[in-house]
Amino acid sequence: MAQLNQHKALQPSELAAMEMITNQSMSQVLNHLFELGYIIRIPSETDKRKVNISLSPEGKSKLQQVRHERDEWLANAIAECCTPEEQLALKNAIGPLTKLIDFR
Repeated sequence: MAQLNQHKALQPSELAAMEMITNQSMSQVLNHLFELGYIIRIPSETDKRKVNISLSPEGKSKLQQVRHERDEWLANAIAECCTPEEQLALKNAIGPLTKLIDFR
């Protein structure tokens, strides 16, 4: 869902490649997300045999909710488990960790 949020619309095969899973596995994931109402399928304008996948408004809302809950949990965990020095070390590590996450 995060990839769809970032790229707006993708073909299932593109999404499978990005997530490094098989097309068959991605198909199962997308079918489930479709059943939940989190994605929409839009026929390709250039090739009617293909579809593009996008997040539905419900999918965008769910993604935002999950991210908020994750951020809230992490902030509470850091506040309760880490000393002020450890919290500073984590804050200083965010920059280099972001570079690793963004590396492709």
